[in-house]
This record gives sequence, structure tokens and C-alpha cells, in this order.
Amino acid sequence: MTPARVTALLTRAACGLPLFFWAAVALAQLAPEPPSGVASKKTATGQRFMVAAAHPLAVDAGYAVLARGGSAMDAAVAVQLVLGLVEPQSSGLGGGAFIVHYSAADRRVRTYDGRETAPAAARPDRFIGQFGRPVGFIDAVLSGKSVGVPGLLPALEAAHRDHGRLGWATLVEPAVALAEQGFPVSPRLHAVLEWDRWLARDPFAAGYFFDGSGRPKPVGTILRNPEYAAVLREVANGGAGAFYRGGIAADVAAAVQSGGGDMTTADLAAYRAQERAPVCGAFRTYRVCGMGPPSSGGIAVLQILGILERLPHTDYARDPVQAVHYFAEAARLAYADRDRYVADPDFVRVPVAGLLAPEYLAERARLVSADRSLGHAQPGRPAGATASADGVEADLPATTHFSIVDAEGNAVALTSSIEFAFGNHRFVRGFLLNNELTDFSFVAAEGGRPVANRVEGGKRPRSSMSPTFVFDAAGRLVLVVGSPGGHAIILYVARVLVAVLDWGMPLQAALDAPHFGSRNGPTELEAGTPVARLQRDLEARGHPVRVREMTSGVHAVQRVGDAWVGAADPRRDGAARGG
Repeated sequence: MTPARVTALLTRAACGLPLFFWAAVALAQLAPEPPSGVASKKTATGQRFMVAAAHPLAVDAGYAVLARGGSAMDAAVAVQLVLGLVEPQSSGLGGGAFIVHYSAADRRVRTYDGRETAPAAARPDRFIGQFGRPVGFIDAVLSGKSVGVPGLLPALEAAHRDHGRLGWATLVEPAVALAEQGFPVSPRLHAVLEWDRWLARDPFAAGYFFDGSGRPKPVGTILRNPEYAAVLREVANGGAGAFYRGGIAADVAAAVQSGGGDMTTADLAAYRAQERAPVCGAFRTYRVCGMGPPSSGGIAVLQILGILERLPHTDYARDPVQAVHYFAEAARLAYADRDRYVADPDFVRVPVAGLLAPEYLAERARLVSADRSLGHAQPGRPAGATASADGVEADLPATTHFSIVDAEGNAVALTSSIEFAFGNHRFVRGFLLNNELTDFSFVAAEGGRPVANRVEGGKRPRSSMSPTFVFDAAGRLVLVVGSPGGHAIILYVARVLVAVLDWGMPLQAALDAPHFGSRNGPTELEAGTPVARLQRDLEARGHPVRVREMTSGVHAVQRVGDAWVGAADPRRDGAARGG
């Protein structure tokens, strides 16, 4: 695929991620069209452990930790810090994360919330401009007002404190070494740099990512990031606190304030990662667990699965139109509830139990017709519902996900983000700041009622990130999965779960297969795949249809017999490796 083609597709998709789509010859056997220099994805198998992540260098770092006896959480620290270096458009020290951890010894799932927070001074009218209207999205992204207090390092540190085996400083070393020695610019990073029109405005980013003529450095150019290495050395010696106090914090706050933001060093010093209760539910004979609020991912994925379980069983291979119809309708209903009820649980009462109650899911499933789309679903009225009106986030993903299982059977599903591609486009000490506060609703009230996901000081914006575990009827961990993809993450994860658990597809085939679904708007079909041919049939059932590029990045690990199988999404640069 040529750079010009990538750029054209990026522009059409209105998001900061390149698209590597493929021409399919069958649902389970798609022929990927990889970018130059990136091998087609292949399933990896390991008898003891497995790591699947969005960049081969990050996979290698995690593999090395697992091979020396490290835990899944040890490997997660190493993988994430390398990803922040080699995939800077997607995640990093300036962003946040959700971590779902499984302990094999006590069969316990624990979740860690490293979502960014709004500065204490933030107010509900933060993104309201002249004449009382919301500002343009890109204007908001590039403003210092979009930057949330980063949460990645405290979440990693908290989870490592509970589940780590190797020393913290040891786990930082791979990223430090790589930052000092350098790494090659990947085709994907180069393509996103070619697409981006704003990053070169930051002088520090311009000197790092671009050449003297203002062009992105070519594929294969070795990038060295000594500033990132220096920050990591401070973090290795002083823990996450070294980032949140002192010179690093002062530089972050100054960069935010230079763009009109109001973050202070006090906001940074006050940040705390939170341990949250996981959300779990049944799907056929399986138990599925994910991240709870402020992520909407766990609830929405479980609602989609729960509604589908109550509809007539369909299989894409036998009846693709019916399968897509039911999946889209279940997703439509889940997104309607998500938009109405889910926000930061420290600020809004989220009716988690009511949204996942079997009787409520049955009530929602009864709204689905076998042959006619709802078009636009209304939110239901679950038990405990008190929240308000809808808030809308844009689908502009710059996120990453990885899945890890160690030799003892402990596992990590970790999704991290800086939101837009290259986040807020401010490059501080070798890392980019996030623009996660644009995940808040830009309006504070609708119809005279306060919006649940409105901006408030200290609040965490709603997310769609969906790191997920699946357990079989015997309680054994059988699947670890998640994806980037902005607002559409929920669709990607739920579709892969249905493909594996309900349709019996092999893991890699499930990741390769076309995406589809609805976010309570058009029914979306992945461009360049067989599912796009279903447009007319679905429109005949009343579906408003949009064919578009759907750039997921699903990375998953599955138990198959006595081995672990890892798979990487062919739409990105990732890989899987096991031992």
C-alpha cells in the first residue's frame, strides 16, 4: 500500500490511524495486505506463556521478562513502556490506562483505573466557545484545556505492587536501552506522521519526528529519544512519584498552560490510580469479566452478549445478513444505555447491576425484530437509574491494547491511550501529552437535565476501552482480549468474542474477519471486506448503513488444549510470541 493511499484512507476515515485493509476470499481466510516491511500476522503458540501486542519490539520486551520468570504484570510494565516509545501516536507516559489482572492462585480478577482526571479548576463549560456553542473538535484537541492529568504510571505501579515479581527498575530497563540505542520508524508511524497536519507546530516534536525540510523522517530511520530515557531513569529510581513531583511535573504543567490549560503541579501531585470492582456476567456457558466505570466497555460488551444470547442463534457463515442484523441491533441498544448512564462513578451513580440484570437484558432483547432495524434505540430504564442525558464522544482513536499470560496462568489485559493520534500534540521530555478530556461531553445539559459525562474538576471522562477476560464453565481462563479503536472498541471486542465463543472460529481468523455493528447510529460495515456487500440487504431491513474503514487493533491470547495461542490484528503492526 502506497503512502498516498494510506493518507487518502486516513482522510476519509477522519481519524489519526492508518488503515491496512485486505481483499477477502472467505470470512475465515482473509488475505491481508500488509504495509511494506511488515510480515502478515501468524498465530503464535506457547506451552508456558504468551504476549500479544501492537509492536514487535514491545512483544520482544515482554517475552524476555516472561522467559526470565517474570509475572504477567512484570511483562506488562516492560511492554507498555516500550510501546510509549515505539508507538508514540497511541499511548505513553502522558496518557492513561485500564488494567485488568487475573491471579491464577486465587482465581481473582482485579481492575486498576489509570484514567486521566480533569484539573481541579475545570468547569462544565470548558469546551463552550462564542455564542454558547461548543468549540470545534480539533480546536479542543489542540488546546491545553484538553489535557487530563496522566494516569498511566500510577496504575502500572499499583498493579505491579500487587502482582509483580521482578524489581520495578529492572522492568524499565528495556525501554531505556531502546530509547538510547534507537528504533526504526515503522511504516505505520510514518503514515500517521504524513497524515498529521499539526504535530510539526510543536518545536520539540518537529525536531524529533521530522527532517530539516519538515517532512516525516523516512521509514527505517533510527529514532533516538534520550529525553524519554532520562525520564524513565528517574521513574526507575523514584517510582511513579518522580513523574508527578519535581521537574517533570513542572514541565508538564507549563506545557499545558502554554496552550491555555489550567493544569497545575498540584493537580499532578494529587493524582491517584483507583482499584475498581470488575464487571462480570454470563454468556452461554462462559463468564466474561471486564473494566467497569469510568469505562463503559465492560458493561456495553456484556450487554451486547446478553442481548444476543436471548435472540435466536445465528452464525455468520450460514446467514451473514441475519447475524449482522442481530449484532447491530444488540449493539444499538447497548450504546443507547451507555450514552445515557455511564460516567465516572465517583461523580455519578451508575446502575451497573440494573444494566446487567438478566430480566433487564431480556426486556431489551424483546425490542429486537427479526427483520426490521430499530434505526435509533432509546435508552432503557434499568433498576437504580438516576443519571441524566446523553453525552457524545468522537471516534478518533489513538489507543493500544496488549494481552499477556505468564507461566503460572496469571494474565493481564491492558488498554492504554493518549486519545487522538499524537494526543494533544505537545511533546514534553520525549513523550506526548493526551487530549483525553475531549472524551467528556462538550455540553453540560440537554433538555434541562445535566449530562452524566459533563466536565467537572477531578472527574474522569467516560471511556470505551474494553480489556476483557473469558472463563469457561470450570472457571479456567480461556481468552484474554481487547482493542484500540475509540468509540468503536466495544464493537471490535464484542464481535471477536462472538466469533470465537459463539461461531467457533479460530482466534486468528476471528481477528482477521470483517467488523460490523452499530453505535446507535448507522450500521457500520468494514470497507474492502465481504461484509460490505451486505449493504443493500440490510438497508432493505431498515438499517441506515455506512461502509467505512474500521481500524481495530485486537491483540488476544486463547487457551487451546494445554497451550496458549496468541494472535495479532492484521490491521496494525503487532505480533504475538510465546514460550
